[in-house]
Amino acid sequence: MNVCRVRRAAPGALLVRSVPAAPAAPTAAVLLLHGGRADGPEPPPALNLPALRMRPFAAAVTRAVRGRSVLVAEVRYRHRGWNGTRADAARDAATALGDLRERIGPVPVVLLGHSMGGRAALRAAGDPAVRGVVALAPWCPPDEPVEHLGGRRLYLLHDETDRVTSARESWDFVRRARAAGADAVGIPMRTGGHAMLRGADLWHRRAAELTAALLSHG
Repeated sequence: MNVCRVRRAAPGALLVRSVPAAPAAPTAAVLLLHGGRADGPEPPPALNLPALRMRPFAAAVTRAVRGRSVLVAEVRYRHRGWNGTRADAARDAATALGDLRERIGPVPVVLLGHSMGGRAALRAAGDPAVRGVVALAPWCPPDEPVEHLGGRRLYLLHDETDRVTSARESWDFVRRARAAGADAVGIPMRTGGHAMLRGADLWHRRAAELTAALLSHG
């Protein structure tokens, strides 16, 4: 696995973090989606802390899939927020999946998202390329749709002391997704809060292990 030199990406563009060593072509991909805000029509700032928080997850996933032909990438959102019915982060996730298809073909994809990025990953999981989702402290409002998740494997990780997004709403989402035919699992994390800073190594390791397991699932 080669780790790429990262160049500044335009908003909405895929930012590739690692690619299989040449001459191997990717046979699978992991797409990371960072957090954001409920409302924010402006572009993300140049110093984008939610995006920076996902870098250790990208590194952990890269290590977990070492020796396999897996591309690891993240998306840069066009807008900082979800923005109501516009669901901008989910639109960017769908665009990113299309970009991946154009780059490497119809390979299986795992989505790994935090907070708003977890919501975007779950919303985009109906795409036929998506094998499963690992959602970290996701934002799962009570009216978040689940009908498109039949047959998908979903792991939702949440610290129940999180004061930004609700673990209870995550567990409710898991129940509703199961009723819609998803193989959904809620995983309580004993520490970390919303930013997943306390016990960060455990969050990184668990997310990477689950992501690698989803890629191995036929």
